[in-house]
Amino acid sequence: MLKLTNVTKQFGNHTAVDHLSLEIPEKEMYGFLGGNGAGKTTTFRMILGLLDSTTGDISWNGQSIHYDKSHLIGYLPEERGLYPKLTVKEQIIYLGKLRGMKKAEIIKELNSWLDRFKVPEYLNKKVEELSKGNQQKIQFISAVIHQPKLLILDEPFSGLDPVNVEMLKEAVVDLKEYGTSIVFSSHRMEHVEELCEHLCILQKGKQVVQGSLQDIKRSYGKKNLIVHAAFPLEFLERLPGVVGFRKTTEGCRLEIENEDVSQLVFQELQNKGFIRKFELEEPSLNDIFIAKVGASYE
Repeated sequence: MLKLTNVTKQFGNHTAVDHLSLEIPEKEMYGFLGGNGAGKTTTFRMILGLLDSTTGDISWNGQSIHYDKSHLIGYLPEERGLYPKLTVKEQIIYLGKLRGMKKAEIIKELNSWLDRFKVPEYLNKKVEELSKGNQQKIQFISAVIHQPKLLILDEPFSGLDPVNVEMLKEAVVDLKEYGTSIVFSSHRMEHVEELCEHLCILQKGKQVVQGSLQDIKRSYGKKNLIVHAAFPLEFLERLPGVVGFRKTTEGCRLEIENEDVSQLVFQELQNKGFIRKFELEEPSLNDIFIAKVGASYE
């Protein structure tokens, strides 16, 4: 388990992370959400020991994280960090050796990953010859080549087209299934919602939401109700318990206070015409983010 207790990081008079406390379960994916400057990357760098916290404590399985644990940890930074003049093979061999791997083992793992990502021909290509999306694949391989126990991914899907996003997501899920603990941030809420069991939403260095995704959605209370019908639905906006109304091309999307309100809506729809869709949804992470932070996610 990765544990942060009252962690604060100050740069002069600026507080980048403010008394952050959380526990990240072992062998799970944990998501960080927050706008630019929320403190996600600073938190990751403190976990890795690249930055010292101003106050607070960070431990992994009850121990501090030092260089002697680097062979157990993988890190994919948001910024590109590869050597452009080296070939992919030279790059990964160098980084793998830094993690304590043997050359033959590195090449075997590298070929396996290149085949998985459908780019075996990139083995002897220079990094600078690759597109940004393919550079991201190679950078991901560099972070996981040594089969880390703890993997930190900062915006891992940045710069990837939808096909490659799915490819990388499948790889991340497989790593979790093999027992790797994964912490990642993303600008795409649906990725966090799809992949993570626990998450933390940061705003200006403070945690505004933290815990299991299921519990967070339950505590939010409000639900979304989608109605598609062959008649006007504006009258639903005035019903008790309806706190949000948005017209759509096929009907409307309601935000309601709780599940009981959906029954009232259903009763009001009776005998008014044909209803094509009536679906109750859990609140999305975007709904919760707007409610807690007061703005849409960037």
